[in-house]
Amino acid sequence: MSPPPPAQPPLHVAIIMDGNGRWAKARGLPRLEGHRRGVETVRTVVDAARELGIRYLTLYAFSAENWKRPGEEVSGLMGLLDFFLKRELNNLIKEKVRLHTIGRTEALPPNVQRELERVKEATKHFTEWNLVLALNYGAQTEAADAARAYAVAVQAGRENSDEATWEKFSRYFYTADLPDPDLLIRTSGEMRLSNFLMLQLAYAEMVFTPTLWPDFGRADLVAAVGEFGRRERRFGATTEQIKTGPR
Repeated sequence: MSPPPPAQPPLHVAIIMDGNGRWAKARGLPRLEGHRRGVETVRTVVDAARELGIRYLTLYAFSAENWKRPGEEVSGLMGLLDFFLKRELNNLIKEKVRLHTIGRTEALPPNVQRELERVKEATKHFTEWNLVLALNYGAQTEAADAARAYAVAVQAGRENSDEATWEKFSRYFYTADLPDPDLLIRTSGEMRLSNFLMLQLAYAEMVFTPTLWPDFGRADLVAAVGEFGRRERRFGATTEQIKTGPR
């Protein structure tokens, strides 16, 4: 039996959804069938996150490097994304979940861009529950885009480079309006960040599970959140300082 989640759940959970291809291969199925099954898992996990009180859920849906995959697979992934957005719009509205995106979404197919904007517009007034899709996202390209935007702001006199701080610079990241993740989960047993939110995850707790994404369910999320609850988050302080609190 999975341990109960902590009384105070993480505010923001980010997930690297890995293992769709291996799930399909193990069953003698096409890779795209694994991705289809992974879409069903998304619905399960979004619902479970709300039940657990997780207000922000970020899913690594399509990386900037995923364009290197075979054209047929990329096309299939874009089709599944379009299908997911159309299918889930009413459910997101019913459950009052706001959709956000991070990444260079302008490079996605026009029909997908239209659906993204339609769903984001329809849910933009919700505030309590938030689903963030990382699409054509890469932490390195995000940093480069932020640096360019910050340089423009300096040239325009809106920023002073002599007074640069992380708090000021981070306002130019895709995630400027989002809290940093408290917990990162990666499925399939791989133990790397894969160019995902590398700066925002600076102080996140990390849980790596061997479960393939299509098999990941509510109990797996509860277990990961329970593990998070057992961690001591010090943010550079000592255990003694955490226990005694500010003086």
